[in-house]
Amino acid sequence: MRFMRRLNDIRLKSKLSLIFITVAVLPLLVSGIYLTSKLREVMILNAFEQATNNVERVQKRTEEVINVAIDISYQLSNDNRMKSIVSRSYESYNEIIQTYRQYTDIRDYMRLYKEIKSIRLYTDNPTMLNNWEFMQPDDRTKESEWFKSALSQKGLAGWGYIEDERDQKHYLSLVRKINLDDLKNESVLVINVNSDLLNSILSQETFSTMIVDDNNHIVAANRPDLYGKSLASVHGGSNMMSQTQGSYEAVMDGKKSKVVIANVTPQNSWNGFRIISVFTVSDILQDANAIIRLATLVIGGCLIIAIVLVYISASFIARRLLRLSKHMSRVGTVSWDTYLDLDGKDEIGQLSRQFNDLVHRISELMFEVEESNQQKQLLLQKQNDIKFKMLASQVNPHFLFNTLESIRMEAHLRGEEVLAQAVWQLSMLLRNSLEVGSRQIPLSDELNMVRCYLELQKFRYEDRLQYSMEIDPETEQIEIPPLIIQPLVENSIVHGLDRKEGPTLITIRTKFNDQDMLLIEIHDDGAGISPMKMSQLEKQLTGSDESGDRIGLRNVNDRLELTYGTASRLTINSIEKKGTCITFCIPKEGRT
Repeated sequence: MRFMRRLNDIRLKSKLSLIFITVAVLPLLVSGIYLTSKLREVMILNAFEQATNNVERVQKRTEEVINVAIDISYQLSNDNRMKSIVSRSYESYNEIIQTYRQYTDIRDYMRLYKEIKSIRLYTDNPTMLNNWEFMQPDDRTKESEWFKSALSQKGLAGWGYIEDERDQKHYLSLVRKINLDDLKNESVLVINVNSDLLNSILSQETFSTMIVDDNNHIVAANRPDLYGKSLASVHGGSNMMSQTQGSYEAVMDGKKSKVVIANVTPQNSWNGFRIISVFTVSDILQDANAIIRLATLVIGGCLIIAIVLVYISASFIARRLLRLSKHMSRVGTVSWDTYLDLDGKDEIGQLSRQFNDLVHRISELMFEVEESNQQKQLLLQKQNDIKFKMLASQVNPHFLFNTLESIRMEAHLRGEEVLAQAVWQLSMLLRNSLEVGSRQIPLSDELNMVRCYLELQKFRYEDRLQYSMEIDPETEQIEIPPLIIQPLVENSIVHGLDRKEGPTLITIRTKFNDQDMLLIEIHDDGAGISPMKMSQLEKQLTGSDESGDRIGLRNVNDRLELTYGTASRLTINSIEKKGTCITFCIPKEGRT
């Protein structure tokens, strides 16, 4: 139905063009979209296979590089000559220097293997000198995570992104504990892998590729701006941080991307690292998008040509409609004497006759609207007069509260604490009554106003008035209409206490009933209501009797019915000379 309405809103020339496009161009467009989508899928699949092959190639070449470090670590861990040098106690600098000159194995490894950047051994031997090959570990080194992990792994190799003290640069490094002849003296071997070599391996890759350690540090990458950064700072919004080996979809720099991850865990190592390759779908689909744009241009050209041809063929029909449009424009300038005369019995001729009838009806309607506007203006003027009179008759609340506060302070200074308390309670009651609006308030606020009213009445009736408030704490935050309980309490005083000799107890209870609704009960042991007056009261509450002096009860009952429905109207039970009980229920959820 909505489609037909929109179709009817289209101009005739456009409608004919749309029909031609639907019949001729739309099938071609659907076929083009299907073929281009298949082309995109094939290109993405090829790119994914290429990324997987690239990761496997990088994984193999990276393993070749790190295996050199592993082999060297095994040889050094079994090098008794090196262990003897580290375990000795030296008596002079010359002896240390002479020993360092004679031991060239570490320097030979670095000269022979381009895969290694540096080798250093940390050992606690205070008689040795630091020569960047044999080093004394300082407190910072001893407290580092990689140093403590190496000592706790019983000879297994570990991999981390570690800072070199010589150039303050970080390298992918192998760390390993080496047991000396003295079992209590343990050393940690650190072999830095050549980062330039790793970067050169990755630089041959087409897609963004990086090597990440188990702490998500990028230790090598084919993009210089990524090297040395944390993976969280580069791709913190993706789930790449916790993904293991496999392929995943992600959003990188706001672009839909594919991620291929391969784990590298060297032999006899307690940890490893990951090789991550990322390519964005938009970059892969550049050629496909070029084809799509070309196809779009071709289809768009065909569409334009079709629209022009249909437009020309429909011009003859549109001439008659143009006359109708001109007359409608005249009507838009509030010219009601317009009359359209188009010959013919076709749809356009029928439309012209209906247009004439419509203009006549609009003319009559405009006359009625003018009369209605005049009546509204008169009503608005009367309302403004009433508002002005109401404002003129209001008492300034600030003057009233300031005057009551002055009276309270004077009573307090003269030692009339009871009178001062009564004035304060009257001030609070008036303030709450003036500030209350149409919005609902918590039950606790309403009860505070009732408590203030009762205390003020006790000042008048003294021991004749007693009251009790049995409030369920869970009900205090339920919102109710303002001034809904106070008129009921006032009714108990006026019709229960004033008509009875002796004291009267007023009890206010709140709780949740079996239907999980808020039940509010106002009970008094006053004079009660006779059966005849009870019948009159029920008629007043139902609206069948407008007379009577129970305006407060009628007002409360009407507000409850309008807000919550008839299920919340007042329920009154009274026995003459024994008392009255008024109850009502409010839904826990608020308005019905």
